[in-house]
Amino acid sequence: MKNLVIFLVLGLLAVGLVASDIEGQWYGVLDAMGTQLTLVVHVNKSDTGLSVSLDSPDQGAFDIAADNASFSDGTFEFSIGSIMASYKGTLKDGVIEGIFIQSGFEAPLQLSREEVERKPYPEKYQEPKEPYPYLQEEVSFVNEKAGITLRGTLTIPQVKGKFPAVVLVSGSGPQDRNEELLGHKPFLVLSDYLTRHGIMVLRYDDRGTAESEGDHSTATTHDFADDALAAVAFLKKHPQASMVGIIGHSEGGIIAPIAATKDKDIDFLVLLAGSGVRGRELLIQQEADIKRSMGVSDEEVVTAEFDLKLYNLVLEDTDLETKQKRLEELIAEEFKKDPKFGSGATAEQLKAGIEAQLFSPWMQNFIRMDPSEYLQQLTIPVFAVNGSSDTQVAASVNLKAISDALTKAGNKQFKTKEYPKLNHLFQTCETGSPNEYAQIAETFNEEVMSDIVKWIMER
Repeated sequence: MKNLVIFLVLGLLAVGLVASDIEGQWYGVLDAMGTQLTLVVHVNKSDTGLSVSLDSPDQGAFDIAADNASFSDGTFEFSIGSIMASYKGTLKDGVIEGIFIQSGFEAPLQLSREEVERKPYPEKYQEPKEPYPYLQEEVSFVNEKAGITLRGTLTIPQVKGKFPAVVLVSGSGPQDRNEELLGHKPFLVLSDYLTRHGIMVLRYDDRGTAESEGDHSTATTHDFADDALAAVAFLKKHPQASMVGIIGHSEGGIIAPIAATKDKDIDFLVLLAGSGVRGRELLIQQEADIKRSMGVSDEEVVTAEFDLKLYNLVLEDTDLETKQKRLEELIAEEFKKDPKFGSGATAEQLKAGIEAQLFSPWMQNFIRMDPSEYLQQLTIPVFAVNGSSDTQVAASVNLKAISDALTKAGNKQFKTKEYPKLNHLFQTCETGSPNEYAQIAETFNEEVMSDIVKWIMER
């Protein structure tokens, strides 16, 4: 989901003294509670002094932009207001020795000119290779409500007849039709498996992503549901589609029920790590579970009081201007209690960073939204699955919430299943931490895909 606990995801617009010996690329490894994260800091000249950007390759984050930085008398420092982080180090003999701080977490971080040898991604053995034993078409369809054209790939079993058809709906953030991340292509693997087993599959680029039109940054989950409905309408017209359902992953597992309440002709849903609880509760649980997966003790896994205040601020039934003023007051209160609250960032920088994330249309909608409101309206077949090691959408909490909501709807055609040792991407894992995703060779557990096929074919 969108608020993964990621330790370095922003860059800096640097202000301060430019010195030739700080320019260039710096490499380091941050020990983030037992997880090794490779970092690359780019320092260049700019009209205002220094231009600094940051990469975190292990997390798929590149060229990320910044608040401020300075280099003076051998001291290099920067702060990242939006995530309450800072770094301060001293350059000596070609090496910067310093400390990275974020929300109470501190770790030494050495930066040097020597490129860090990063462990390569393992080969993804499930990724299919052409030629495929089925038909593949590049297609487009229109969301008339939004006035945008979405583009994707349709795969059809290479035999005559009609087939069950599914639309794949991705998780949060701008995703291409393969839902590609960290070297994996989950939707490519899933669509290949389903089509080889007699199911027609449409997967598409999110609006504003890859070849699809639209603006992803201003859209909410409800807007994405309209996109999914346009995809369903496209498949419904296909002469080889015998019935049409939606398979939604993560946020897609929320989008699917919303879509099904709007279009009563959707035949079934498969929810892959879908949420059944309100967004606020999901984010709090997610933060705690990810911290545990990274070695933080139960005693230390406590959501900061300030974060809870921010979530509650979103839930307040007031206008944006009032919320912005209240945010300013909350930040001032924290600085009054602890002058070091911002980890080096000013109150203004914190306010700007938090507003950009917390007050975005998507986040405002997500924190408020309760998926059970839509699930309680569904009586069509639903198959909800999750992995026991999912740290982004906790299986036990969310599968129960989904089951309770569907039971309340009087739904007699649903099934839930929890798979041991699978993470949010349905990979066999050790801890479930998002930092493992890239280093796992498996892209999508075959038992889960097999169960999906069997369940759909029973409809």
